[in-house]
Amino acid sequence: MRAVTRREAGVALLGLAALAACSGEASGAGGPGLETARKKEIAMRLVSSAENSSLDWRAQYRYIEDIGDGRGYTAGIIGFCSGTGDMLALVERYARERVDAELAGFLPALREVRGSASHRGLGGRFTRAWQRAADGDRAFRDAQDGERDRVYFDPAVARGRQDGLGALGQFCYYDARVMHGDGDAPGNVGFATIRRRALDTARPPSRGGDETAYLHAFLDARVAAIAEEPSHTDTSRIDAAQRVFLREGNLGLEPPLVWKVYGDTYRIVE
Repeated sequence: MRAVTRREAGVALLGLAALAACSGEASGAGGPGLETARKKEIAMRLVSSAENSSLDWRAQYRYIEDIGDGRGYTAGIIGFCSGTGDMLALVERYARERVDAELAGFLPALREVRGSASHRGLGGRFTRAWQRAADGDRAFRDAQDGERDRVYFDPAVARGRQDGLGALGQFCYYDARVMHGDGDAPGNVGFATIRRRALDTARPPSRGGDETAYLHAFLDARVAAIAEEPSHTDTSRIDAAQRVFLREGNLGLEPPLVWKVYGDTYRIVE
């Protein structure tokens, strides 16, 4: 904890901090969590800088392309993929709200291509339908928000809180779930495995460990996981962003924030 290292804090404060550390109290966990509106907005911008090279995450509802990573189409605010199944779950959710939606007609094709990079039954008709829905139907944008929260955001925040982590740690978990998913798959190391590897080398605050040391271990495990994945190579979203905030002691993920992804510099000032 940075506060207890200041000379003016005195011996008494150092003693209190030591007791808190022994009890497993996390230095970042006492502040606002990632679920608060302000911190969630920061999280969305951080992810968008890595996924879309833009802080304008709301402009990504209509985004869709095949980026050549073996997962078919990647689309929307969180990079839903036709090959991994989360795009299918999203369109199913949307179709329950809009039974006659144009995108609902592509559900059989999405079920067919799940687990592959195939565009069979999709193609230009599908990508145009996706963009029309994103541009013209609030229900489709709401469906994207809902699936993002259900599959990625809410589980990451909940696990982060269980591990005694503050907003930065919760974001580290969230970004890992976005990029890797929860479970392992061929050519992919999932969040659960990354977290387990981190626990092999460091204890989280909920188990009496130091929050900063644990998050370094988690980020180390994530960098190692990326090295194992043929579809990922760049680690700047970790090394030049999350690791920077951690070294600054910004466990609460408080602005101003300055980071780099793929060599581009981004800022959040408030």
